[in-house]
Amino acid sequence: MRSYETHPSDTTMTSQNDLVFDPQLIRRFDINGPRYTSYPTADRFVEAFDHRALRDWLAQRAVGGVSKPLSLYFHIPFCNTICYYCACNKIITKDHARSAKYLKYLDKEIGMQAEALGGSHQVTQLHLGGGTPTFLSHDELRQLMDSVRSRFTLVPNGEYSIEVDPRKVDFETVKLLADLGFNRMSVGVQDFNEDVQVAVNRVQSFDETKLVIDSARATGFKSISLDLIYGLPKQNIISFNRTLEQVLALSPDRVSLYSYAHLPGLFKPQRRITVVDMPTSDTKLQILQLAIRRLTEAGYVYIGMDHFAKPDDELTVAQRQGRLHRNFQGYSTQAECDLLAFGVSAIGKIGPVYSQNFKSLDEYYDALDRDELPVLRGIELTADDLLRRSIIQALMCHFELSIDSIEIAHLIQFNEYFAEELQDLRAMEEAGLVEVTDKWISVMPAGRLLVRGIAMVFDRYLRADRERPRYSKVI
Repeated sequence: MRSYETHPSDTTMTSQNDLVFDPQLIRRFDINGPRYTSYPTADRFVEAFDHRALRDWLAQRAVGGVSKPLSLYFHIPFCNTICYYCACNKIITKDHARSAKYLKYLDKEIGMQAEALGGSHQVTQLHLGGGTPTFLSHDELRQLMDSVRSRFTLVPNGEYSIEVDPRKVDFETVKLLADLGFNRMSVGVQDFNEDVQVAVNRVQSFDETKLVIDSARATGFKSISLDLIYGLPKQNIISFNRTLEQVLALSPDRVSLYSYAHLPGLFKPQRRITVVDMPTSDTKLQILQLAIRRLTEAGYVYIGMDHFAKPDDELTVAQRQGRLHRNFQGYSTQAECDLLAFGVSAIGKIGPVYSQNFKSLDEYYDALDRDELPVLRGIELTADDLLRRSIIQALMCHFELSIDSIEIAHLIQFNEYFAEELQDLRAMEEAGLVEVTDKWISVMPAGRLLVRGIAMVFDRYLRADRERPRYSKVI
């Protein structure tokens, strides 16, 4: 956490809500780039890191007698229907025989990782993502959580979250989730306008969404987040303003405002979207500007990238206290966890390594049938990777970087080590996106929406290849 007494711009410091929206700067610096849920990013993982490597690192977790608390992620890939915008790893089916088989293999993977794991099995954070985790029946949800609790200890008052599709969830399902220990919920909305919903094949009423949120509050959920997407077909400023009014009426604790990335070459469902129905780049920027204004005027704090939270939310508090972290689930308060990941395509982190599971069910099942952890690829971070990860984390989470703290922690001379990077930052500094001094690199209010682009300056892999078409636009 920074020392406010020594920061050079204390006398002119802005609050986290001070965010400058400059369309000209956005157009100039809106380049393709990663979201930095990890560094190095997953496309840099290598297949030489296999199931043996992961097993070794799981066993080494408690070397020295101290092990970090655990965060668990479970990927549930099944969905009843397809949403045309979706870029997630998913399987469209209504057949619960497929989820029953998946849970059997998931139980085996949980057991194998738990058996290989050195150190404490205490869990402070758990997340079910997808796909649609609430695709699972009540019995299947109970089965999964029984499997988890038989191998791990979920500590009281931990962060236990699940992604919910309101179209298939009633009060009884929400109550079951609360009984199973879930206390945080992410609700997919995207847009409440019916024309937009039809265009992306996700028709979901306001009343369905309100029922789920009211049920979550009635059953003791501590935090509710709503997901919105701007840039979808049929969207316009007037219709999205109405969606924002409805969102504010629901008063979620957090709002995630994602930019739709149209990449039909990579994601086949997006080919069903009619391109002429999509808003122009100017309209998309106007929608974003409107959303930022409406949310901040309503009291939400801009956390970073596409996340907003109420002033008393855990994310906001963590950011104020310098504890905010970023991982594969986005922004998090759990900075010191080892992340165990289960299911197809799931990505975990143990100490200085990342690993990702096979992406298809057949490959995932085949590996487990061979009694092997289903690892597709991974990476062991070098000292340079760890250094750059710490810089990118600081910029993405706190909008500033203490050069002294980096030099002390990594035993480098910052100005010498990053001479080229500092040179590349000059254009951003001249444009008012960042401020660079001998002691600090600070992201200015005009640069906060473009923080991904600023972080990219320190990405050694991007500097080496300069190829970014695989990534979506920053805005």
